[in-house]
Amino acid sequence: MAQCEQFTTAVDAVISRMRALDATLPERDGVAVFNRVYLTVTEEVDRHIDGARFPDARAAITLDVRFAERYLAAVAAEDGRRPPACWRPLFQMRRHPGVRPLQFALAGINAHIGHDLALAVVDACRSLGCEPGELEDEFDRVGDLLVSLEERVREDLMPGPDLLQIADPLTHLLGSWSLERARDATWAAARALWALRRLPDVAEEFTERLDAAVGFAGRMLLTPLAD
Repeated sequence: MAQCEQFTTAVDAVISRMRALDATLPERDGVAVFNRVYLTVTEEVDRHIDGARFPDARAAITLDVRFAERYLAAVAAEDGRRPPACWRPLFQMRRHPGVRPLQFALAGINAHIGHDLALAVVDACRSLGCEPGELEDEFDRVGDLLVSLEERVREDLMPGPDLLQIADPLTHLLGSWSLERARDATWAAARALWALRRLPDVAEEFTERLDAAVGFAGRMLLTPLAD
């Protein structure tokens, strides 16, 4: 029980950091838009953990915390070090008046799922001393939560009837990206990175290519649609 409480505290700690970040950012800021979405996801995962809805709570908590730490490190890097390529479009466009809140939210989801989650699976496997296949149930359950929340995000942030002039191109743009496809690609990337762990040069090149590709998709999602 003491071990479970220790891990739960780690989840509470990342939730606390996201809440603190939310309190410091302007509401319309692109990072703030994504942060609110991700905070909701993390709180939902935490409730599932508390409700014993994960077969292996320790594995779920470890994956959740390693996942969140990747995002929080990227935000912290913006103040000094160069953040990963997947996050740069959101950081660069976060105050652009022609980018809609839904675009900010999905660009953040794209960066976090497409790049960070694959690395978080590897991080968690190293921490737990297990293979990626042993985390597949936790990966799938977290992914299912993300899919349901993505649907809610699209409903909540889609422009209303008074903004139909931008809703049409927005619908077309966002229809080119799928969380389901991104999640499938991420699981394949995580397994590949784990298989390459004894080939550090190849693993580093693979990670860099993955980072760049996800960043390219994020830049597309953030195409300004109005001035």
